[in-house]
Amino acid sequence: MEIAEHLLYTKEHEWINIEDGEATIGISDYAQEALGDITFIELPNAGDEVEQFGEFVSVESVKAASDIFSPMSGEIIVVNEDLNEDPGLINKSPYEKGWIARIRISDSEEQSNLMTAEEYGKFLESVG
Repeated sequence: MEIAEHLLYTKEHEWINIEDGEATIGISDYAQEALGDITFIELPNAGDEVEQFGEFVSVESVKAASDIFSPMSGEIIVVNEDLNEDPGLINKSPYEKGWIARIRISDSEEQSNLMTAEEYGKFLESVG
């Protein structure tokens, strides 16, 4: 299982990559593995507002339907339209091609509620 070192993580297994007040969001390798083959994703719309740890998108996999939560608050500026045609990109490339959306961050202080890659690795060990 891969944990990308340059990202921040949530306890719900989402990742975020913050650059200049904007951020790309996806789910971790651990999460995509736990979900199994992803068959459908309900993407948000550009312009939607999301709250930190609020419901962001829904995914369906061969195992279950699951909600994905936003690591930070902000406005959605771009969604990964490729996922409409191939939701399995999340399984194949969770940190690169399988990103879900980009947001314009509304509260940079929320970053303190997230885990570094090292902290996330320790968190995964503790949850077994």
